[in-house]
Amino acid sequence: MLIHSASQLLTLAGGPQRGHDLGRLGIIENGAVLIRGEKIIAVGTTDELRARYPKEPLLDASGCVVMPGFVDPHTHVIWAGDRAAEFEMRLEGKHYLEILAAGGGILSTVRATRTAPIESLIAQTRPRLLRMFAHGTTTAEVKTGYGLQTATELRLLKALLLLDEEGPLELVPTFLGAHAIPPEFRDDPNGYTDLLCETMLPILRQWWETHAPGRPLPFVDVFCEKDAFDLEQSRRILTRARDLGFPLKIHADEFENLGGVSLAVELDAASADHLVKTSDADIAALGRSETVAVSLPCTPFGLAECEYTPAQKILDAGGILALATDCNPGTAWNESMQFVLALACRTMKLTPAQAIAAATINAAHAIRRADRIGSIEAGKQADLLILSVSDYRHLGYRFGTNLVRQVIKRGRVYSVEMGYYRTA
Repeated sequence: MLIHSASQLLTLAGGPQRGHDLGRLGIIENGAVLIRGEKIIAVGTTDELRARYPKEPLLDASGCVVMPGFVDPHTHVIWAGDRAAEFEMRLEGKHYLEILAAGGGILSTVRATRTAPIESLIAQTRPRLLRMFAHGTTTAEVKTGYGLQTATELRLLKALLLLDEEGPLELVPTFLGAHAIPPEFRDDPNGYTDLLCETMLPILRQWWETHAPGRPLPFVDVFCEKDAFDLEQSRRILTRARDLGFPLKIHADEFENLGGVSLAVELDAASADHLVKTSDADIAALGRSETVAVSLPCTPFGLAECEYTPAQKILDAGGILALATDCNPGTAWNESMQFVLALACRTMKLTPAQAIAAATINAAHAIRRADRIGSIEAGKQADLLILSVSDYRHLGYRFGTNLVRQVIKRGRVYSVEMGYYRTA
């Protein structure tokens, strides 16, 4: 089909955008895109493409922005249960340790997830994925990490593979067995680190080859933070994962600067995520590397905190900045990348154009998929959005609503109504 007459076609062509190059949208006014099957065939003006391809079925995008689908490179969207009671406790002034002592915190989600059968995990996760898709996310990274034991972590991965097959949202799995110290290892974090390195990761490699043959290996991530995994434990886990062939990610600097970012750069991790307390030295290291700085503004927002990723320093250093939801049950239950853009513009002073680039081509680079998604270019996968507005700046400017009119995933058109979607 030929999508034509877009008021603004945002191509984001040219690959990931570093530093103050961020925000190069590649706008074509009165733009058009030719799609055949799952691929983009041609991009140009409407007059040019309608003259070259006069017999193509047409999709009229008059008065609309057409842009790449959002890529969400950091989510924890598969879990069981909820933590609404914990949210209320925080509003009453209770601190994290008090909530943890009362049975809340991440370990409450671990308890619920460990006891949930795979059918329940799929049923609880599916609506979250559909809301993400309806709000314009066409590819999402999804982490395990609420099992903290081999059997449950593998059950989460199996559920993710089944949900990916079901679609329409494309999922990129990450193994996050190193999300927290499980209760049975509360007094022996090094023992759990040994278990991850010597047992869980080798089992994961064998399991993946059996259950997902031909698919890229999942990322391996670690939460490098006070009261989670220290720098040396994080190094051991990520080094072992790298030796087994897994691509790497890291949670770093959410609460304290432990050096996780420099470790990520040293090990050539795809991304380092959170980055609230990141030092100037770590920011400089990011600027010299291909490791993407993934900011998660919904997390400090969800915790009612005032400090966010130092995005301007990262851009000044020439770093590659991306945005993600961090969708999770404890601090950031948000499925909308549009809201992430609105937060990033207000809290980190990104322009709408910068936020869009950080949520598309740079986010694709953070999951090592920028060669096939994240921009509108000939040969790439046909993952596009048609917005109900004529100017891209409405993204960031508006919030609390859904500006997506239609989602196109692998060349198939889905129309969005009342926050959900139907096949067009």
